[in-house]
Amino acid sequence: MLLDSIHSPTDLKRLSMSELPQLAQEIRQFLIEKLSVTGGHLAPNLGVVELTLAMHYLYDSPTDKFIFDVGHQAYVHKVLTGRMNRFDTLRQKDGLCGFVKRAESEHDVWEAGHSSTSLSGAIGMALARDLQERSNKVIAVIGDGALTGGMALEALNHIGHEKRKLTVVLNDNEMSIAPNVGALHNYLGKVRSDKTYRKAKDEFEWLLRKVPAIGGKLARTAERLKDSLKYLVVPGMLFEEFGLKYLGPVDGHDTEKLIEAFRQADNCEGPVLVHILTVKGKGYSPAEADSHKWHGITGSYKIESGQVLKPVGPPMYTEVFGNALIELAEKDERIVAITPAMPGGSGLLGFAQRFPGRMFDVGIAEQHAATMSAALAMEGMKPVYAVYSTFLQRAYDQVVHDICRHNANVIFAIDRAGFVGGDGETHHGVYDIAYLRHIPNLVLMMPKDENELRRMMATAVAYDDGPIAIRYPREQGRGVALDAEPAPIPIGSWEVVREGDYAAILAIGPMVHVAEEAAELLKREGLSVRVVNARFVKPLDGAMLAQLAKERIPMLVLEETAVSGGLGSAILEHYALHDMRPNIRLSGIPDRFIEHATIKEQRAEVGLTAEDAAQQLRSFALLKRQRQTAN
Repeated sequence: MLLDSIHSPTDLKRLSMSELPQLAQEIRQFLIEKLSVTGGHLAPNLGVVELTLAMHYLYDSPTDKFIFDVGHQAYVHKVLTGRMNRFDTLRQKDGLCGFVKRAESEHDVWEAGHSSTSLSGAIGMALARDLQERSNKVIAVIGDGALTGGMALEALNHIGHEKRKLTVVLNDNEMSIAPNVGALHNYLGKVRSDKTYRKAKDEFEWLLRKVPAIGGKLARTAERLKDSLKYLVVPGMLFEEFGLKYLGPVDGHDTEKLIEAFRQADNCEGPVLVHILTVKGKGYSPAEADSHKWHGITGSYKIESGQVLKPVGPPMYTEVFGNALIELAEKDERIVAITPAMPGGSGLLGFAQRFPGRMFDVGIAEQHAATMSAALAMEGMKPVYAVYSTFLQRAYDQVVHDICRHNANVIFAIDRAGFVGGDGETHHGVYDIAYLRHIPNLVLMMPKDENELRRMMATAVAYDDGPIAIRYPREQGRGVALDAEPAPIPIGSWEVVREGDYAAILAIGPMVHVAEEAAELLKREGLSVRVVNARFVKPLDGAMLAQLAKERIPMLVLEETAVSGGLGSAILEHYALHDMRPNIRLSGIPDRFIEHATIKEQRAEVGLTAEDAAQQLRSFALLKRQRQTAN
């Protein structure tokens, strides 16, 4: 096999160009086999095999800088840069990262777990190169989905202004995670499918080749004529207007044509955009047929049938959310759903099918989604903004300025709150409490189980006094019975789920179950521990906090969020404001990034297990005995 001889880009360059198609086939088979065990982003990587081969074949990484947008399509890049033997550890603790990782290889020069950042990175690296008088190439790879992100358009504008030498590779497969939407997508579709332009372009280039010894002035005239052809047949070539030389469309699965296009780009002055057409999931029929499903597989699958081996048991919180939203929307015509390019991941496919006119996928545009939600609310609708916690970070200013400042009645459905497992540090939803709870007018809550999630959704729909947010984890529910008619929960109310007088655990979300396990461990030792479901982060249950302080009961706050600015911080602030000094400890995520692993392993790493909580409460017992002895 050719693949066995590839340990670095230098080895790749020893192959003839005619051998590259065979190598591409071997890489696809390698990825299909490895990911059938570990899971991972299969379809995006199958679509960029030839592109990545062409880049490493022609350019000299890491001297030449490859900047992958998002980074989950860099598996082929990892294979070609000496990490093939680590794919058995993909997305596992201490194993190969599922994204580009600077600490992992000198060839990984740009990290990104969020889309639309590559072009800003590229112009930054090009500026640094020119200021330092170096001559390396800068190549950014961005998908047509990521190009809809506002940050990418901001960078395009600046790239055209600076006119620095760099190459933008537009990987056009008509998909981000879900099918792309929007005017830019439609524009690219026109370029992609315009046979008149492509045929005329090919015939014009054929004619030029028939003219002997074109050089100098005549060659420049011919090039201008070819450029004019683009404006004639495809009016208003967007990228040319932005100041980038446009090349393409190019078959993204023809290595020879890709290398030829890159060489043409290298011969151009200033920035160039190479538009390539690829098939997401290329070479594996189940992934080609449903690239949305195969964008990211969290578990294993059967190669022959394409059957994904899903976990058995209760439904995921995301599914519970989607079903509950449909039920609520049946009764309330004001409810509309908004998602930034995540209709499947956010559990909204069923809603879109049932209420197509009330579902709005805005593409990768979290900021726009937030401000649009505010406007919908101001005009009497009930917008439900379904978004991953890590992606909502990108709309912070809009949440403050356009939603909360206006006290707009927007419902935030914040998925993937807490650890997310294999996607790692770029995707953990552990900062949203800290960046949301200090904003005026906002109500923030989290359920302990799937039935409480349904009740919180009923609470949010019944609430008319401003923005309200529900955060929930990326995991299965507890398997509890679901109320046929979920009743709203009084705003700011906590509940005691287990009585005890020795100590109290104030927990939120999945940590309530962990707290109950810890209390059960200590019961065997004769210690009775109260467990409080602190389901509202804002407003806090002031009456219960006052009662706990009055009892002088030691408290442990348990939360799967950053300790800095989290629930525990809010409780300490409350007690300080009311001049109370209870015995309280905080247990959450420390001030560092937690890398990829299973959620169970991530919780163990930071001490968010039942045994860890029990041990902290045992220390309370020791201190209590010491005080009793001293007295």
